Amino acid sequence: MLYASAISRIDAANAEDPNRTTVDDVAVPDELLYARRMTAWLDRLDPNASEALKLAVRCQHICRWLIPRSTYPMTRAGYHQWRTALGKFHAEKAGEILRDVGHDGGMVARVQAIVRKENLKDPETQTLEDAACLVFFEFEFADFAKRHDKDKIVRILQRTWRKMSPRGHEHAMKLRMEPAARELIAKALTQPPAGRSSRGESEEP
Repeated sequence: MLYASAISRIDAANAEDPNRTTVDDVAVPDELLYARRMTAWLDRLDPNASEALKLAVRCQHICRWLIPRSTYPMTRAGYHQWRTALGKFHAEKAGEILRDVGHDGGMVARVQAIVRKENLKDPETQTLEDAACLVFFEFEFADFAKRHDKDKIVRILQRTWRKMSPRGHEHAMKLRMEPAARELIAKALTQPPAGRSSRGESEEP
């Protein structure tokens, strides 16, 4: 089956990530863990997701460690340049794998369009965006919040919240979080959006 072959190849590529996170006493490659978490969230958001969306979600961060954040200026502009480069890289890598296992041009093009997030008005692209934001909230936000000042966190939360759909918001509000993290989200949702800073970088999912 082409889908199973593609997932196996995507996972094998992400398993080469030298960075590890320990889960249940097992060291798991970071991007393989991220891909699995994305799939788990997609299953909750859309149990009947198309094959293209399932593939796009699984390879959204494929081999991300090969283009580290440090290769671009540590500024807001540098951050966006990095994210743009990553989107193209992930789509190209996904395309290589999908073509290799036998997927046709239509499937490849569709997966690449979702991975690049070409149109957030596209329901499938929005679902991928929701999954990414929910992985951030569930697994990354608490530690992230401890490493940055509150004003920056609030700005990032406001931008992240705007990218999500009402369905994504509903799931986010049901997550179990530390009181401090929940407090920051409440502040972000009630405080007027802050203006853009001319310095510093954004760190959104």
